[in-house]
Amino acid sequence: MDRDASVSSLNRIFIRALKRLGDAGDIDAACRMAAEAWSLLRHDWPEEARRLNGVLHNLTSPNRMGKKERPMNDNANLDVRQLIPAQRHRLIFETWHNLEPGKGFVLVNDHDPKPLYYQFDAEHSGEFTWDYLEAGPEVWRVRIGRKSAA
Repeated sequence: MDRDASVSSLNRIFIRALKRLGDAGDIDAACRMAAEAWSLLRHDWPEEARRLNGVLHNLTSPNRMGKKERPMNDNANLDVRQLIPAQRHRLIFETWHNLEPGKGFVLVNDHDPKPLYYQFDAEHSGEFTWDYLEAGPEVWRVRIGRKSAA
């Protein structure tokens, strides 16, 4: 594995740990560590730093700061229609990465999320499920799941 791939893999593990720390109620510690890691990565690995910036925003969202966020139930809706486009895919991938094997969520979107399907297929081929529940013209609902371990 090359150095960039190693940093990326390590960052994904670190992000999961930060989210769990936040879920456990220690949001301040999670944010301090995320910010410190962001500072270390931002020049040499800007994409990895961007991911940590997204985690910081997630950790400090009103939902988390006002109350402890419960884990998403299987097949719960993730409605991204009110988010700006730049935030949508990040949140969707973070939600998927946090799923237990065999679990899923229902993405609610204002357009066909087919580009997202191709991104999932490029990065996680054979690891995810994708089932259209509603296909427009105003609302699309797609159940996205994490396949069970074989």
